[in-house]
This record gives sequence, C-alpha cells and structure tokens, in this order.
Amino acid sequence: MSKKRRKRAPFEKKEETTSSEKRAAKKATVLGTKKKSRLPFIAIIVCVALLAGGAVFYKISKDQNKPVVTAEAPVIVQPSLTQAPTMITYPESLFMDGVAKHFQYQHDDITINYFILKSSDGVIRAAFDACDVCWPAGKGYYQDGDHMVCRNCGRKFASILVNEVKGGCNPAPLNRSVQDQQVVIQVKDLLEGKQYFDFSQVKPKRLS
Repeated sequence: MSKKRRKRAPFEKKEETTSSEKRAAKKATVLGTKKKSRLPFIAIIVCVALLAGGAVFYKISKDQNKPVVTAEAPVIVQPSLTQAPTMITYPESLFMDGVAKHFQYQHDDITINYFILKSSDGVIRAAFDACDVCWPAGKGYYQDGDHMVCRNCGRKFASILVNEVKGGCNPAPLNRSVQDQQVVIQVKDLLEGKQYFDFSQVKPKRLS
C-alpha cells in the first residue's frame, strides 16, 4: 500500500514565504543593499526648478518695465516734476555722420532754433540757427558739404569755425559740452538766444 503524500496546509506556505521575506530584508539591512526611496531627491529637483523659473519670470518682468530711449530723440533731464528741465542731452553717436541736425526748443511763445554737427576736425559744435545780421528774416542755415550757408544772404561758413567765430553773419555760438558720450546743452544757454527768434521786435518794412 503506497504512502500518501501529506498536503501542506495553505497557512504553512504563507508562513514560510513570510519568514523568507523577513530573512531577505534583514540580510539587505545588514549588507546595506536595501533600496532607498527616490522621493526626496525628486522633491529637491522640483523645488530647484520652481525657484529658477521664478527668478527668470522676475527678470523678464523687470526688463519690460524699463523705459526705452531711442537714439533719435533728445533726452530731457528733469530734476523733479515740479521744476523745469535744466539741460537737454543727445547721444554723441547721433552726430558721427557729420550731418548737421536741427532742433527746436519752445519757451513761452518763442521757438528757439539751433543745430549741432560734428565738424571736419572731429569736434562736435552747436550754434543758434540765426546770426546777428540776418536773424530778422528767420531763415537760418543749411549745410553744403563742410560749410553752413545762410539762407538769407548766401554766405558760407566753414564747419570748423562754428562756436569759434561770432558776430556778423556767422552762426551765433551756442555753448555745449560732451560728457559720458552725451552732448549736453544747458537750457539757460538756450534761453540766451531768445533775441534771435522774437520776431515781434522786427519792424515791418515801409512801402515806398
């Protein structure tokens, strides 16, 4: 008569498996091979990414709020909202081409005209767009090569003499300076030229 193999009860198999897992876990702990969770490492990466994104967003927002100044427009320096401008500045690069640039400054009901140019000797010069003789005509000057030409009498004046010679039909000099690559015109100096543009002083010609 053959012996029947005794079947192992289900609870015995489960108990054996549990004991095996405990031994494996204990062995891993002793040998230092137990797997560590990667959650803390992933959390650190996410935090760093958020901080970096916030910094980039802050810089972009700050840059968008910066005022934009074009090279063509004059920059008016104003000490405060309650005071009038004290000086006007232009980028020095605006005059590197040697072409005379004409500008206006409004004071009350008088418009003061002036020009700035870089002469052939490399000096930046400025003058009122008027002279002691022809100013009543209100015509000013135009550039012809290296000369400024009076629109009223046609006389020519070399660019290197602007700011150097005054009187007669020479362009009336206007003080200027160059500071930190900016051409600076003081408003008080501009106002000294009001006399050339106050045409209410001009007496009408009598008809013969």
